[in-house]
Amino acid sequence: MRQHCAIKHGIFKEILAEFLGTFVLVLFGCGSVAQTILSRNTLGEPLTIHIGFSVGLAMAVYVAGGVSGGHVNPAVSLAMVILGKLKIWKFPFYVIAQFLGAFAGAAAVFGLYYDAFMDFTNGILSVTGINATAHIFASYPARHLSVLGGFIDQVVGTGMLVLCILAIIDGGNIGAPKGVEPLAIGLILMAISVSMGLNCGYPLNPARDLGPRLFTAVAGWGMEVFSTADYWWWIPVAGPMVGGVVGAVLYFLLVEMHHAHNETEKPHEEEEEEEEEEEDEDDNSLKDKYEMITMG
Repeated sequence: MRQHCAIKHGIFKEILAEFLGTFVLVLFGCGSVAQTILSRNTLGEPLTIHIGFSVGLAMAVYVAGGVSGGHVNPAVSLAMVILGKLKIWKFPFYVIAQFLGAFAGAAAVFGLYYDAFMDFTNGILSVTGINATAHIFASYPARHLSVLGGFIDQVVGTGMLVLCILAIIDGGNIGAPKGVEPLAIGLILMAISVSMGLNCGYPLNPARDLGPRLFTAVAGWGMEVFSTADYWWWIPVAGPMVGGVVGAVLYFLLVEMHHAHNETEKPHEEEEEEEEEEEDEDDNSLKDKYEMITMG
């Protein structure tokens, strides 16, 4: 009974941590976009947005990392399930918490900048056009981007995110100093944002994209947020999930799997060293006895 209650309490803490971490990520990330767009680029630029999302991710991992691992992304959680680092029964709880946290974060940004939204749009919340604001919360493709191109973009971007995260937290690799991992993870997003942001703005996170998109649908932008760009909305949901699996599998096959081989060899080597030390001790004891006999 106590064990069952402890399990329930444990998963509840992890759910709350994932919710709050994702909230922090979206508040800083989408907030930086809102400040840039609503100020008409007088208080921000693309680099401002990159910094906002990168620092937001780092702070999100600091908030949730010690309790839940700080996934704040269903693609990362799925990768951890694939690698056996997260129990599969926890996965749906993590995903729900992440979506709710992202939805709440988007609501907070809208509430924080409500007056600015009304001034910028004259009260008309639109998805497209010169005063469009839906892209503050969710990703939309550039004109040149095809559906296949967008899907590949998200697979590659999220794959690199997950692969590099695994490298940072891998104790068998160089890793990052304890407590610095969130900053290193934030730098991964910074690298992706400045190198892979042209096509659709590097969503890389189904919760971070779909949660705020759902918010815009109910907050006044309407269902056009789903139908725009040939129903683009599913690309930043499905693409990152595939990318997370690809990144996890690549890292495991090319790097992590080889740690296990080294670890299995270490005990054998240690046993051989212990045997050699025992033999040396035996030889020394025999020598001592021989010397005592000869002296006697």
